[in-house]
Amino acid sequence: MAEEHIESKLKILLKQQKILLWNPPYTTDNETGQQSLKELASSYAPLLGFSISVVESALEIIRSQAVKRGEGNSTYKQTCVATLELNLPKEFREDAKKKNYIETKLDITVQELMNKIFEKYGLKYIKLILNGKTLNPDMRLDEQNVKHNGKMMVLKVSEPERQRLMKEEEEKKRSQDESVKRTKKGFQILSERDGSDDPETTPFLEIADQKGNPLKIPANEKKALILAMGFHEKGRALMKRKEYDAALCHFLQADEQFSKCGSTLLTTVDNYAVLQLDIVWCYRALEALSCLDDGKQRLQKAEDCFLKCYGEQHERLRQIKGNTGREEVLFLRLYLLQSLLSYLDGNEKQAAEILKKVEDLYQRLCLDPNKMTQLMSLSFTEQEARLGLRACQGNVDEAAILIIQRRTEKEAMKRSESEKRRRRLEAIDTLVQLGYSKKDAGKALSQTGGDVDKAFVILLDNVRPSMATNNNPDSADSDPDRENKILQLIYIGFERDIAETALRLTRGNVQLASQMIMDHQGTLPPELLSPSPPSSLSEEPSTSSESAGSGGGTEEDPMDVDLVNEVLEDIPRHEEDYLDLTLEEESEVIAQIKSYLENYTPSS
Repeated sequence: MAEEHIESKLKILLKQQKILLWNPPYTTDNETGQQSLKELASSYAPLLGFSISVVESALEIIRSQAVKRGEGNSTYKQTCVATLELNLPKEFREDAKKKNYIETKLDITVQELMNKIFEKYGLKYIKLILNGKTLNPDMRLDEQNVKHNGKMMVLKVSEPERQRLMKEEEEKKRSQDESVKRTKKGFQILSERDGSDDPETTPFLEIADQKGNPLKIPANEKKALILAMGFHEKGRALMKRKEYDAALCHFLQADEQFSKCGSTLLTTVDNYAVLQLDIVWCYRALEALSCLDDGKQRLQKAEDCFLKCYGEQHERLRQIKGNTGREEVLFLRLYLLQSLLSYLDGNEKQAAEILKKVEDLYQRLCLDPNKMTQLMSLSFTEQEARLGLRACQGNVDEAAILIIQRRTEKEAMKRSESEKRRRRLEAIDTLVQLGYSKKDAGKALSQTGGDVDKAFVILLDNVRPSMATNNNPDSADSDPDRENKILQLIYIGFERDIAETALRLTRGNVQLASQMIMDHQGTLPPELLSPSPPSSLSEEPSTSSESAGSGGGTEEDPMDVDLVNEVLEDIPRHEEDYLDLTLEEESEVIAQIKSYLENYTPSS
């Protein structure tokens, strides 16, 4: 990366001084103005801290690239023949410092381009890499985002290896596409579930805040958010296995789904900011230097989002969690990536300043192995110990108390969720016994915050009960035993008109009618006594297969069950799993940047 760094610094100086190397005196009739270039190198060398020969060589590379680019642009405008820069294997470069180019139309296949490269450079068995991705030989260049002035890496392989690699690459691409499709399908199924079935057998997802309270989000945004978070978690699982290319595919899908959510939602949760960090971390791992500008924009989005979510001094975060230690790993990664991109952009000073901040933060976040052992000997997991110590700035006693407190809170949250789901299932069952489908019952309860009576009113006004309980819609009135049932209710002490209405509403079920009247202290609300004509609550009409008269719903496709179980496996059990970084990779990147900056001194 040193060459890119020197060239970036020179381009900044040239731009500041408005020097155009492709014009005289530096270029005349496409030839180098050597004396002028040498004088320019002599003036720049002290500023950059490099020798005159190194600077002159870098200037010549920039000049020749500019001249070549100008010629290529003119040709492309006139003939649509594009110029591509080729990064050839070392043994095929005539001059290590000179760049290699090839001209081609973009509507040809990659294989045709490979044939041209063979004719020009003698490289027969190769594969072409663009932005970290292997190009498919059977597809056209323009179909794979190859553009004029694009840069490609040419890798030489043996004939058998080439065939094997092509097969592996096709299989890998197929596998990635299949993984994305399966992840999307699995989370689509989950996003459409409303909790009307037993969560023990039919899992569903709920968007909640950090205290476990469900968030009220419009249906479309909720679906997009579940898909976004699902793709993100799948990508993180792949990134942990260092499958960065597959992880990036899933992260970009998550980014697309997040874009469908309102901007207000994205600035109130940190998920979106963490996703931007993960995308740029993949760029770094894949050495996708061509993504430099996109990386800068994503890091800025992440920083802005963290600022809005956590507060300028992390005051919102401290208010919610009581501390900020665990989230500091996110800022470590943010600053580390900012330092790396600053260096690649030629800004050594900024890179060094940010790296200093990174190293200070890294020292604070590195944990004492003895303290980790102490906590783990108390039956805490490694993850709990790491997160607890960072939250408590390395204090073992405070960390132990925090972990126990967090465990207690999680248990209480689980009990609360279990109780809420039990009450919801009971409410759904009550409405199902009145002849409504689980789906309609679930929707009505969602609209009324779980109030059964209000949900019943909504259903009366909007949904015709299914025929699962009685075959005849007028069965309550035509029931030969109707009078006896009315008398039973009168005998209990209910008024006749109330008894008749209750029996009509419950389709002739004496027990349910009695329970309904007692629930309303011996009477019925006016809206139940004179309900509106039935229409439809949902877009899809209720069907007898959806009602609970004989089991409560359609049998789930075994393939859907497998997909849901597959995607649920990638959702971490600990809600702060994304904060549990060992810092091993971060340590390597810090050492890498320090090696780049070792010759830099503030005075230069």
